Amino acid sequence: MRLKFVAVAAGLIVGAMPVQAAAPEVGLDAAMTSLPRIDAPIALLVDSGSGRTLYARDVHRRFVPASITKIMTSYVAFDLVRKGKLRLDQRISIRPETFRKWKNVGSTMFLPAEAQPTVAELIEGIVTVSANDACVVLAEGAVGSVPAFTRLMNEAALQLGMRDSHFNTPNGWMDEGQTYVTADDLAKLSGALMTRFPDLYKRFYGHAMMTWNGITQPNHNPLYGHTEGADGVKTGFTNEAGYGFVGSAERGGRRLIMVLGGYDRPIDRTNQSRALIEWGFSAWESHPLFKAGAPVGVAEVQGGAERQVSLVAPRALGVTTPQGQKPRYTLSIRYKGPLRAPIAKGETVASLLVRVPGEPVHALPLVAANAVPKGGVASRLRNGLLGLVGL
Repeated sequence: MRLKFVAVAAGLIVGAMPVQAAAPEVGLDAAMTSLPRIDAPIALLVDSGSGRTLYARDVHRRFVPASITKIMTSYVAFDLVRKGKLRLDQRISIRPETFRKWKNVGSTMFLPAEAQPTVAELIEGIVTVSANDACVVLAEGAVGSVPAFTRLMNEAALQLGMRDSHFNTPNGWMDEGQTYVTADDLAKLSGALMTRFPDLYKRFYGHAMMTWNGITQPNHNPLYGHTEGADGVKTGFTNEAGYGFVGSAERGGRRLIMVLGGYDRPIDRTNQSRALIEWGFSAWESHPLFKAGAPVGVAEVQGGAERQVSLVAPRALGVTTPQGQKPRYTLSIRYKGPLRAPIAKGETVASLLVRVPGEPVHALPLVAANAVPKGGVASRLRNGLLGLVGL
């Protein structure tokens, strides 16, 4: 395979926008002046629509995630559901040894020994009340064992480019540091969770509380009920890890993702996470490029029923600048091509490269607008002949 670089589709955005504002460093200085106090030893704030990092501290340092691990647990569960290997209405029995080991251990759903919860109920318990017992029951019911499930977690991490993360448990319970992550990797994971499974994300994330089997428990997300547009993602705490948080909020189609790790006190995590994300919305602004679902370009396909597939934005894409500063940028599409069929609708198959002077290149995901099945003999022959004559 070879890398393909192509211009963005004609008529959408061409070339670079002229600079019409103060020099970039002036606008950036103004934004940083209003930055709230952040004491977390690990911190990251990203505008997911542009890929721009708004604030960063030690984002490649490995740390113990505790229950933040459950973001990957839900990611794997969503992927199994989408592939038809797991059904939301599927009921799972609890193994006696699992019940004995995880009864009332840490955060829990209080699953009775005889319960047969549905997959949907288990995911809700994992996401909303951080249920350790639900994680193990789901892992065993989905693929037979915890090791088999964590193998899927690590395979997913590899596919997402999470190079400094490893998962040894589905719930993040203390394991002498065998489970570790970085802030950069968690931002990648959270963005992929929202982009690849938007319907499942909206269904299971963003709930302030959960009632199951007559027991009501709150979600400890510090943004819920305080931050406009907050809908995720996951808190974490053990004595080993301290207080951590991956948070997200969306306003007017603009989404920010925040990672904070290593707080000593929950009150600091609460107050500073709220202040940081508000700063991200007020001190920075987004300049739209493409709406969610908008066509961006096309990619060549090999061995498919079609020779090309349209590329669309999976979410609103834009360029982020300090408040009041207009951007300049150039755009191009990159993919390993030609793509090989079959291709699933919504599959991430290319990147939109946004080049802004003075910044690293931002690579934003592009997905297939439609499925391209493998072609039969006739279609492959036709496409091959057309390719030879340059059509």
